[in-house]
Amino acid sequence: MDALLGEPWTLSPSVALRPEPFGALAYHFGNRRLTFLKRPELVAVVRGLGTAPDVRTALEDAGVPASQHAAYAAALRGLAATDMIRPRTETSA
Repeated sequence: MDALLGEPWTLSPSVALRPEPFGALAYHFGNRRLTFLKRPELVAVVRGLGTAPDVRTALEDAGVPASQHAAYAAALRGLAATDMIRPRTETSA
């Protein structure tokens, strides 16, 4: 099991999401990275991270089947590597 699924994460405060027909564009104003979120479900997960108690709950709330949680966790790790999402602390909640 991926430990990330049990952790609280949130969208970086430096990131804006712009809805698109394919999902969304995520733009980081700090590092100027542009990322395409190509699945509406991934967009729903990223948007829900800030209010869900953990990643698993955000995935469940977005309707992602448990069999796909590992793939989504890998995608979220990619977003974390570019500071699109970050671990949530008490002060960032």
